[in-house]
Amino acid sequence: MFNNTLLHLPRPILPSFASCRACRKILSKRMSTAMEPKVRKFESVKGADLDSISKPDGINLRLVSYNILAQVYVKSSFFPHSPPACLKWKARSHAILSVLKTLQADFFCLQEVDEYDSFYRKNIESLGYSGIYIQRTGQRKRDGCAIFYKPSCAKLVTKERIEYNDLLDSVKADSASCNEQKIETSNEAKGVEKAKDKKDSGKDSRDLNDPQVRLKRDCVGIMAAFRINKPFHHMVIVANTHLYWDPELADVKLAQAKYLLSRLAQFKTLISDEFGCTPSLLLAGDFNSIPGDMVYSYLVSGYTKPSETIEEEEEAPLPMCSVYEMTRGEPKFTNCTPGFTNTLDYIFLSPSDFIKPVSILQLPEPESPDVVGFLPNDHHPSDHLPIGAEFEISRE
Repeated sequence: MFNNTLLHLPRPILPSFASCRACRKILSKRMSTAMEPKVRKFESVKGADLDSISKPDGINLRLVSYNILAQVYVKSSFFPHSPPACLKWKARSHAILSVLKTLQADFFCLQEVDEYDSFYRKNIESLGYSGIYIQRTGQRKRDGCAIFYKPSCAKLVTKERIEYNDLLDSVKADSASCNEQKIETSNEAKGVEKAKDKKDSGKDSRDLNDPQVRLKRDCVGIMAAFRINKPFHHMVIVANTHLYWDPELADVKLAQAKYLLSRLAQFKTLISDEFGCTPSLLLAGDFNSIPGDMVYSYLVSGYTKPSETIEEEEEAPLPMCSVYEMTRGEPKFTNCTPGFTNTLDYIFLSPSDFIKPVSILQLPEPESPDVVGFLPNDHHPSDHLPIGAEFEISRE
């Protein structure tokens, strides 16, 4: 009886090779979308009254800047420290959208944006934003800079492209001008974005003593004027840029910074004259420059005492100050890779009596668990961290 019962028990169903392979694919798919982005909160700066943010006679604006790491640069050989699953496009792209959705900014200044038309524009627009975009110059450059804004908060009035290859025109009359500039390469800056020398096709094998070659870096920026209508009319200029990365071409980065501020000064004058107002000015981006170096010192030279590396006659045409520096000090890092960990991303403000920062986005400490092992990882879809600030604008 016992044996007969055993004979009539159903045979166990063993998984076939094909079903095992299917299970692995399903498991891999689930793992590839298992990123859990870590987004920190905005914290009040000293002396700011967060209750005043909602007062009826003030405008509250939140701006976030974020180098989201173009997918075209994401290769396991560039980021061997990163879990392979978090480098996949589907996982990264959805994690980036999750970060943006959580931050709830009025303005996003994004760098290294590729797949703009195929992915980011429609998906970020679905969150209630409109966008403007400039792709890097050059046929092989697929990424660029984008500004996304909430139409419910701001109306786009006008915009202008910034193409740093335009600097080539300024050296045609004096081709030796760039060769005479001193190149600053601090020991700390030598490692700036070690992975990015691979990402940007390595060292330029052409003659860098030729200014026409040296200055042609295909970097871009974009600036736009917006009208804020509630609770009162106010013009705000928002600019977004991504400067060249190589610390051995520090003179090129400085030339780009000078061109950027000259264009911004002209744009601000244009808006002031046309609309009879004093616009607020916010500049954000990845400047590929650490605090205190030539580029950083120049950008703030119109507001603070010029650094020893900046001659007095080279003072910037616009007063600019770093929002983090004027509130809590620059972050310890905004870029975090094995070859380089330091601050490269900034939000600059042209100070006035009408605009002030009231909170800033918190950033992790070096020992924070979510950044241990470097970026990108399961908590951060880019090798950069987002930075942000909240501003209060009062009536003129």
